[in-house]
Amino acid sequence: MIAHKPRTALVTGAGSGIGAECAEWLLARGHRVVAVDLRSGRMASRAGELHAVVELDVSDAAAVDAVDGIDEVDIVVQCAAIGGPSAPLTELPIDDWDRIMAVNVTGVANVMRAALPGMVRRGWGRVVNVASIAGKEGDPYLSAYSASKGAVIALTKAVAKELATTGVLVNCVAPTVTDTPMIAGAPQGVLDRLVTKIPMGRICQPAEVAALVGWLCSEDCSFSTGACYDITGGRATY
Repeated sequence: MIAHKPRTALVTGAGSGIGAECAEWLLARGHRVVAVDLRSGRMASRAGELHAVVELDVSDAAAVDAVDGIDEVDIVVQCAAIGGPSAPLTELPIDDWDRIMAVNVTGVANVMRAALPGMVRRGWGRVVNVASIAGKEGDPYLSAYSASKGAVIALTKAVAKELATTGVLVNCVAPTVTDTPMIAGAPQGVLDRLVTKIPMGRICQPAEVAALVGWLCSEDCSFSTGACYDITGGRATY
């Protein structure tokens, strides 16, 4: 195992769910964590341990560019996302479609555009974008969310190839349904249906995603870029 040196990491969506667990994982290993969320109050209890707390809408490119020190981060973990309403595509309001794409796709691009030049200049960096198995398989009644996560996978692969010789590795993870606030209001019948697709017979836990993300952020991950790592309890078929 390679010795890890403390790095500066920026985690979006750090106020809850997968983002909060990723921030915890990085903090526990001595990294300086910049915690980003649309509502900074979610992170108030950990403010003393965090390098910085930033209230930010990642879909706002100018606001992302203005984040103090964003060009100095070594690690970016992108968890900020919204699911949107459950509805057939033909009944989904276009405003909901646009907002999902703005946060889930444009937001990911905005943060990479702001953080990557500094990583490239220093010759080392790790980016992990949190996609979803919905981006591979498509979840019915979640067409916008599925399309947005498919775009995150494709964007990750494209940017990774652009940076392949720079020392900056760009990967993504694709979890199955995970125990986060995003699913808190889902009907039990819907959750039961989703669990039937998972051979291990349960939903994913945020800490399990964070452990995989943590490896992808580390020096131990040295020859993987442009990959999409499934964490689905056996659900994924490709």
